[in-house]
Amino acid sequence: MPWHVIYTKPKAEKKVSQELAAMGIEVYCPLISTVRQWSDRKKKVETPLFTSYVFVNIDEKRKNDVFNAKGVVRYLFWLGRPALVRDEEIEEIKKWLHADVTDVEVENIQKGDLFEIKEGPFKNHFGLVEEVNKNTIRLKVESIGVMLTIKYNTPVSG
Repeated sequence: MPWHVIYTKPKAEKKVSQELAAMGIEVYCPLISTVRQWSDRKKKVETPLFTSYVFVNIDEKRKNDVFNAKGVVRYLFWLGRPALVRDEEIEEIKKWLHADVTDVEVENIQKGDLFEIKEGPFKNHFGLVEEVNKNTIRLKVESIGVMLTIKYNTPVSG
């Protein structure tokens, strides 16, 4: 069965995932760990990789059951048809999230350059450099349909 994409209310992804799982629906909400800064402290929090989206692997006859979960808005559609995600793509996302990024070397990258990603979860993909700032590079990786922001502790030369 292909995975369907559900659009949720803002910041409801984790709760929707928990409710759907409690209903016996196979659900996947990819999470990433980020450090959030408040005025008095820093805290590591898990945030959804895709804001306002969760994936469900559900039988056609149970499709409407997802609307029993508080926070579900609708199914996502693409070109007038339900957006479907193959198992292989879900597995690839899981693999990316569990990959360890080792060493990244940056040399004189400029806007418009084609950049090959040689390490980490996006290994062997190419990205078009959209933006280069003091500590970040934004890559448009068309092959997988994402905009990737790479943050560095040391300034990027460019």
